[in-house]
Amino acid sequence: MQQFVVPQFIEVEDKILGPITVRQFLIMLIAGIIIFIVYRFADTALFLTLALFIGGIALLFAFAKVKGQAFHYFILNIIQTKTKPGLRIWRKEYSKKELDYLRKKGIKEDVVVVERKKVRRARIKDLALVVNTGGYYRPDNDLR
Repeated sequence: MQQFVVPQFIEVEDKILGPITVRQFLIMLIAGIIIFIVYRFADTALFLTLALFIGGIALLFAFAKVKGQAFHYFILNIIQTKTKPGLRIWRKEYSKKELDYLRKKGIKEDVVVVERKKVRRARIKDLALVVNTGGYYRPDNDLR
């Protein structure tokens, strides 16, 4: 049987200069280049203002972590949550205006009541055996 090496610690980024990772180095390098361009083309007051602003944002994105997660992932998660909220409304309560509109339109919602089957302990054990054996165990009754 052929053996493979399983990589471990894949969440840990490679360090290039002491505790600085490649990602942090590139963020600081790009911020330094932008600050240098601002230095060449702006006057002193504007340069100091922009250098502090750009440097602060670069430090935030390079070194800040929120709950053990890099700051840019945190920002991306916030944007994704705001654009596609995870809340799904199963039984929507319609307002009077919406109900009147639906009545005028003639659309009726079909309400289907499904009774829950009572789960037996033996069935749960059979399901657990099927999962644990990878499908080799076949109980007498059909699980589907």
